[in-house]
Order: sequence, then structure tokens, then C-alpha cells
Amino acid sequence: MSNPANEPELLVESHGAITRLTLNRPASRNAMTFAMYAQLAEICTSPPAGCRAMIVTGAGDRAFAAGTDIRQFRDFTGPADYLGYEQEIDRVLDAIETCPVPTIAAIAGACTGGGAMIAAVCDLRIATADLKYGFPIARTLGNTLSSRSLARLGALMGAPRAREMIFTSRLLGADEALSIGVVSEVLADHDALMARAEALAETVASHAPLTLRATKVLQHRLLKGDATDEDMVLMCYQSRDFRHGMEAFLAKEKPDWQGK
Repeated sequence: MSNPANEPELLVESHGAITRLTLNRPASRNAMTFAMYAQLAEICTSPPAGCRAMIVTGAGDRAFAAGTDIRQFRDFTGPADYLGYEQEIDRVLDAIETCPVPTIAAIAGACTGGGAMIAAVCDLRIATADLKYGFPIARTLGNTLSSRSLARLGALMGAPRAREMIFTSRLLGADEALSIGVVSEVLADHDALMARAEALAETVASHAPLTLRATKVLQHRLLKGDATDEDMVLMCYQSRDFRHGMEAFLAKEKPDWQGK
């Protein structure tokens, strides 16, 4: 199903230090095409110049993203297609996890399957009160998540809960998602969600970029069982920003972070 007036399936809007990525297939509840996955990975790998925080959201107020558009699976014929798809999803999720700037998922309504994994690997998640989050694949398609995706979910909500959700195909509501830390805030409606996302992005963008980047990199490594940290420690402590931040703190002045 195409978009009205041939609008792009992924909208990229930059305003100052904030970039907003909008999954833009509202007539299909923003179900992801393979091209959308590739474009999302590309922009997360190389954010626009000057970007210090990124908001990822879905067009409209009905859905963040209702998984992958299943019509694309009709062309799959053998092992190379099935394995290649899961490998590509892992590549996309890696790109979001390792995005050089913080990512904020602003989630309204349905957030399932591939959409739920995109939200899961963003750094921060906020949602509307009508959130429905989960992976109903045991009830719908009968496919599976990759081991990497299961590990990501385990890190987010705990392996037993992730397993229970998949086995029962139930969806988390906003209150439960908030109580277990899947989202950090619940907003009343879409307008409040986007206003809060912008404010949160401005806050994050005003903080030390190297501190945020090191935290992202090291948590990503830990997920893969790698506790190496010397390069990130030195990146921060040997930076201009650390020296400047120390002097600004002692002088009770606001630091001017430059990310170097």
C-alpha cells in the first residue's frame, strides 16, 4: 500500500541538534518494508551533521510500527531468504544500538514485531497510554526472533518475561511497560507524547556527547559479552570536554560541550 502523494516511507526532519525519523506508512500502521529498514540503518549509522539526538516515531497516532509488512515474505523460497532476513534485521538493530547519538522512541499505539524490536534498541522509550507492545508471532506468523533479538529483549525486560510474552502472544499495556522499565514515561495522548519527545531530546542533546556515546558503546559490548572499556575510558578522560567540564564545574559555569 503506497503513501499519499508518494511521500517517502521514512521521513527525516532536522531542526537544530534534533533529528526526527518518522516511519511513514500510516495506512498500513507503519508496517516496515525492507527499504525502510535499510534507510533507518543508514541514517542511524551516519546521522545528519550537527545532530546530537534522534527521535524515532510512527506517522499518526495509531501505531509506532506494526512489524514487518508480511506481504514481502511471499517471495521467500529457501534458506538464503529466511536466514538473510534475520541477519539483515540484526544488522539494522545493531546500527540503531550503535548510533553515534542518543535515540528516543516516541511510541503511540501499536508497537509489535519488528517495530517493537526497533523501539527496544533505542536508548530511551516513551509512550502514549494506549500502548500495545509485544511479539504475537506464535499466534500470527509462526516465525521466530533471532538469538540476538532474544538477548536484547532479555536485557530489556528479563528472559522469563520475554519468553512468557512470546509463548502467550499477549501485548504489554502502558502501565505494565512502565512498571518493568520498557518505557520510562507514559503520556496522555499523541500531542503530549511528541511534545515530551522534543523536550527530552533537547535535554539529552545538551549533555556531554562523549559520555553518552561511551555509555552506548559499552552497553552494546556488554550485551555481546565483551567488557573491554579502555578505549572509551580514554576517549572521555583525555578529551577537551572532560578538561573543560572540570573547569566549568569548579567555576560554577555551564559547560560548552563540543564532543571532542
